Amino acid sequence: MDAATLTYDTLRFGEFEDFPETSEPVWILGKEYNALTEKDEILSDVTSRLWFTYRKNFPPIGGTGPTSDTGWGCMLRCGQMVLGEALMCRHLSRDWRWVKGKKQREEYISILNAFIDKKDSYYSIHQIAQMGVGEGKPIGQWYGPNTVAQVLKKLAVFDTWSRLVVHVAMDNTVVIEEIKRLCMPWLDGACAEPEGAGELNGCLEGACALADEETALWKPLVLLIPLRLGLSDINEAYIETLKQCFMLPQSLGVIGGKPNSAHYFIGYVGEELIYLDPHTTQPAVEPCEDAQVQDETYHCQHPPCRMHICELDPSIAAGFFCRTEDEFDDWCMRIRRLSCKRGGLPMFELVDSQPSHMVIVDTLNLTPDFSDSDRLERFFDSEDEEFEILSL
Repeated sequence: MDAATLTYDTLRFGEFEDFPETSEPVWILGKEYNALTEKDEILSDVTSRLWFTYRKNFPPIGGTGPTSDTGWGCMLRCGQMVLGEALMCRHLSRDWRWVKGKKQREEYISILNAFIDKKDSYYSIHQIAQMGVGEGKPIGQWYGPNTVAQVLKKLAVFDTWSRLVVHVAMDNTVVIEEIKRLCMPWLDGACAEPEGAGELNGCLEGACALADEETALWKPLVLLIPLRLGLSDINEAYIETLKQCFMLPQSLGVIGGKPNSAHYFIGYVGEELIYLDPHTTQPAVEPCEDAQVQDETYHCQHPPCRMHICELDPSIAAGFFCRTEDEFDDWCMRIRRLSCKRGGLPMFELVDSQPSHMVIVDTLNLTPDFSDSDRLERFFDSEDEEFEILSL
């Protein structure tokens, strides 16, 4: 049976390989665990991550488009997962844990509502697919990691509840000066909200809305770095550096995959990557009248999937979240330390100011001819060809 058409019931009653009994440390999004003594804690952490999968029977995308994303939406779902993790860190903290059947906090419900499969949710499959048209991706076409990163950057502008800065680093280069200018807009004067902001997800603007003062000095940063770590296979020189990324407290994981499928990688143990797999088709969920959501299918309640790190396709996007300027400064310090270590090749460059060969891009530019995306598409031109689109 093709992985893309496995149903929730098939997966729920299928056999899953239990987590390995090993003395090697287990790293999940910046947290270290002992597989011999903390297995319950590991599974609780994994289960608490938002798990976005294929869905069916949702309202047609664009009014007349697909009612399911089975076979083409796996990278879109991975993009939802990495951004969902950022919102969880933003509003609930990294240490928050989901408990089945427990009444959930209002912030959690608001986060989940932002991803419900309907047209007026901030980060729904509808919004991502339709915004992708401006990136040259027709609805129903497979995305690469850089494309979904650019689309999330555009959509985040309209999320006035979270007030995130989603920055997509270009040319394998993270520019500190550029990020600080984006996250501290008061340095360049006040920035007006984009037209239409706040019209989506009305529930987010209620009692749980954040005070403006909270983001007055620093807008929380979601940093996405599209990378190519080899030609057809991952260059082994990058493996240790990739592992180190999962050890950083700011880690949001990695979106990427292997030929035929996209995954959301959240950690590693030994030489295996730990990931959440979106290739499960579940029925679309409708919010209840009281805005509560039947959320059990949004959490993976079986041991996470694993694959050998050498099977990873070289086209990925690494994600990091910095809630404050201090957290960003700490991230920069850690990255510079990593670059000085032997045994690994840096995956990207961290610089203080804009190199002369790079073009400054307006992060609020919402026009379809997005220049940074175009340049990335040319650089990653082969990435979509290396992934076979799964049949329905």
